Amino acid sequence: MDAGTVRGWSKQFDEMAGRVGPCFARHDLRSQATGYLRGLLGRVERKNSWQLSEHLGREKPYGIQRLLGRASWDADAVRDALIRYSAEHLVSPGDPGVLIVDETGFLKKGNKSVGVQRQYSGTAGRIENCQIGVFLALATSRGRALVDRALYLPESWCSDASRCREAGVPEDVSFATKPQLAMKMLGRAFEAGLQPEFVLADEVYGNDSKFRRFLENRKQPFVVAVKCGQYLWAGFQQRRVDDIAAEVPADAWIRMSVGDGAKGPRIYDWAAAKYGAPTEKGLIRWLLIRRNIETGELAYYLCAAPKRNRARDLAIAAGRRWAIEVGFETAKQETGLDEYEVRSWEGWHRHITLSMFALAFLTVVRSAAAPRNQTRSKSAPTSSRSRNRKYVAC
Repeated sequence: MDAGTVRGWSKQFDEMAGRVGPCFARHDLRSQATGYLRGLLGRVERKNSWQLSEHLGREKPYGIQRLLGRASWDADAVRDALIRYSAEHLVSPGDPGVLIVDETGFLKKGNKSVGVQRQYSGTAGRIENCQIGVFLALATSRGRALVDRALYLPESWCSDASRCREAGVPEDVSFATKPQLAMKMLGRAFEAGLQPEFVLADEVYGNDSKFRRFLENRKQPFVVAVKCGQYLWAGFQQRRVDDIAAEVPADAWIRMSVGDGAKGPRIYDWAAAKYGAPTEKGLIRWLLIRRNIETGELAYYLCAAPKRNRARDLAIAAGRRWAIEVGFETAKQETGLDEYEVRSWEGWHRHITLSMFALAFLTVVRSAAAPRNQTRSKSAPTSSRSRNRKYVAC
């Protein structure tokens, strides 16, 4: 790698630090935050306060601990700067990208860390003692970044005022479901000027009718997964999506790739059909079905899209939801997303936000270093088109 490239990275870091700096009123806090970001981006085995301090040449971790704890600064202001930074560097004319909602777990011991309890963690694949964070990611052809976050506070915490006070939970924070947290984050992204091609989400959010209606009312296209028991109006009756899928004729399925994964092209069978009336804002409603070509397992998506979109566009969009999983993995491996030692509400949001900013910086640097002719691979059907008129060929 040439020296010019490395110098370019230094300039990019200074530009990124310049975005963060105004969020800190005092010079010493700006310096601490810049050092913290450098540490998160550095080669540190475990990015906790002690090892980050050692990496930065400091004998004690008190400066970092103060930055995440007692110091006066607003993590939400840094989050807003992160959204603007990510949008300016990753979004381009003709490529608005997609916004993806998902959650990840942070395994914890004890019961003092804010929001911790025994609950299902997709990270562990089982019920564990953990915290759950709901996240919003922006993914474009230039890369992906986590741009917003919200700590899920279980009802058991919200009903225990003394426990919340001890963890520093603001008095105005009340119980909110994960879809409700997601709607607030999406609202902030829209207000910041992001206009994604689609919003993507898994069943936790797709099954929530208020979440879907929130998007429909904003004329925001979406592709969201739903459970097999989700009901749809088919004709003059409500039917489960798995019952509808059982009647899909053999010639309605299309085999196609929706992008490259870790093991090569991710190829599935797809079927799609329009259903019901358009939304009040004129989006067309679709049912999209994915079938695993090896196991036959089915997945179901409810979609709303402009008239110009075809079923193929919806299938490719559904396949892009994996980008947030890659974002979680990268952030945990490279910018210490899950390596914090804070217990408080303020500490969690401060560390997570700075870790996300460090991840966005890595994405921007890698995008700038990539060959200019590198573009996102286009997915294409790998079999003949469907001949069934009810189901629209991908």
